[in-house]
Amino acid sequence: ELDPPQGFAAETTGASIMFTTAFLFHAPISTTHVITSAIMGVGATKRVNAVRWGVAKNIVLGWFITMPAAAIVGAVCFWV
Repeated sequence: ELDPPQGFAAETTGASIMFTTAFLFHAPISTTHVITSAIMGVGATKRVNAVRWGVAKNIVLGWFITMPAAAIVGAVCFWV
């Protein structure tokens, strides 16, 4: 659980990272990835055990699977 100040810190950090990255690299940024990472980071600053690392591992694994899967779907759609 996050306290209101921690939630504010996570949202502010996430928004700052998204704006800066999108501005510098002129690339689309996933709000889900950034906010989820910020919430995990804020939870880890409270206590490392406060983060459910098994769930975090599944989230990160999903992130790594998403890019190749999206590329494959895009390629199939392009060729069909």
